[in-house]
Amino acid sequence: MASSQYSQQVSSVVTSTTGRTIQVPDKEGDKKEFIEIINRDNGLSIPPTSYVPQNTASTKKVSIDLYEGEVYIGNGVMYKGFVTNGTIPGPTIIVEEGDIVEFTVNNKGNVPHGASIHAAYTQTSKYLGKIPSGESRTMVFKVTVPGVYMYHCAPGGHAIPMHIIFGQYGMMVVKPKKQYKMEQILNKKPDVEIYLNQHEFYASGKDAVTSDPMYVTFNGKIFRYVEEPIKAKPGDYVRIYFLNSGPNLLSTFHIVGIIWDFVYWQGNPDAVMQGGQSVTAGPADSWVIEFRMPPDEGSYYMITHAVGSTDRGAIGLLVCDDSAKTPAVVLGDGPTYDTKEMEEIKSKSTRTISPFEPGSPDVDVPVVYDETTKEVTIKIIGNSFSPKVVKVTPGTKVKWVNEDVFSYMEGEFAGIHNVVTYEGPNNFTSELLAHTESFEYTFEDEGEYKYMCTPHPYMRGVVTVQESQTTSSASGGLLNTILPIISFAMLLIVLFLVSSIKRKYNTVNV
Repeated sequence: MASSQYSQQVSSVVTSTTGRTIQVPDKEGDKKEFIEIINRDNGLSIPPTSYVPQNTASTKKVSIDLYEGEVYIGNGVMYKGFVTNGTIPGPTIIVEEGDIVEFTVNNKGNVPHGASIHAAYTQTSKYLGKIPSGESRTMVFKVTVPGVYMYHCAPGGHAIPMHIIFGQYGMMVVKPKKQYKMEQILNKKPDVEIYLNQHEFYASGKDAVTSDPMYVTFNGKIFRYVEEPIKAKPGDYVRIYFLNSGPNLLSTFHIVGIIWDFVYWQGNPDAVMQGGQSVTAGPADSWVIEFRMPPDEGSYYMITHAVGSTDRGAIGLLVCDDSAKTPAVVLGDGPTYDTKEMEEIKSKSTRTISPFEPGSPDVDVPVVYDETTKEVTIKIIGNSFSPKVVKVTPGTKVKWVNEDVFSYMEGEFAGIHNVVTYEGPNNFTSELLAHTESFEYTFEDEGEYKYMCTPHPYMRGVVTVQESQTTSSASGGLLNTILPIISFAMLLIVLFLVSSIKRKYNTVNV
């Protein structure tokens, strides 16, 4: 993400609970055109930047819709997060080097959204940042450097990493004018092109901030290409456009049984290396990978050799089969389903996860405190409450502490939170809390209290207040302990009586 999105000029302020000053960036200044710089760059031996006047006619139009949504990620799991065109990852955008791209972002959600386009070697945030709900923004730029790039939601400030964590990202490929090495050698286009996006799904904001994903996938679904293997014929020329969208983990992409013929760092044909067993990609890193399918049919496993991620879903099959239908193209979009298919999937789903609201009870297990606990702390971290669901007894004081650090800007753009009930026996509302600031409330009345953060209304939590079951549980436990002892004693008495009767009977007979 561009550093300019964080280094804006600051002049206005808001104030937190304790009176701490919170800086808010000014709006962008007047536009200027630096003709001398543009002319200089056009005369260099290296590509110019992507800057063009915004009234320049485009050769390629792109439009994406950003909003909060729900997707199916496989194995019975639903994910509630943020989506691009209804999927995670968003659509694969393919353009040609030299294209003038008109890029439109439509905010169809309930909170501000935006876009950072890594393929644009120029300012993007002042055109595509801070897009209010229901509005659209457009920018025009020239793609001058070929490669494999990430694009992602970028409203501004704290919301940039949060919206990436929640799922708003995708792949943009700038196809080069210059041929890749393998294409030159074989004198043909690839038989199979695979756009492969590795990324993570998180069940809480805390897990996201600490890099502990629940699932890691290729193109949006757990073990997607195990269930839907990609096929190629023996001898086929295969090209993979690989992107690690992260947002946190390292990938060492490898295909079992394949040694790369050529790889290109960031997908640039001039950044070529020959041979190798894997490519290493941090978040937002990318490669173009080229190889030939051996004349040996069977399954070739696509994995990240960071095997913890492999076990969580990042495995696929590239099947070498002489009957495969090629040429073939596999895009890096997340799976799509029509309304009827999604309704059926949801009816059969067994788990729901979300980084910012309670998921199914097997994921967000209620944390239970008995009457001996007089004070409970809930942390606010990664635009999420941790834990999201707690159970306490009447008289318990609950303390919320904001652990999100980004206390600049305001609203969706800041890590400044509050705690407000929207359903429950009583209402409570905190002031805005900056980093380390806290709010306390003592629960006296029984019932279920549902609460949220108003600057980030998707953040939800639950406090259930009820009398402790400890006494009855203890009585039940004592009874369960005594009953076997009583039963054993009665058994001994019965055996003693039987033995006495037998002795008496034997004495009489004698």
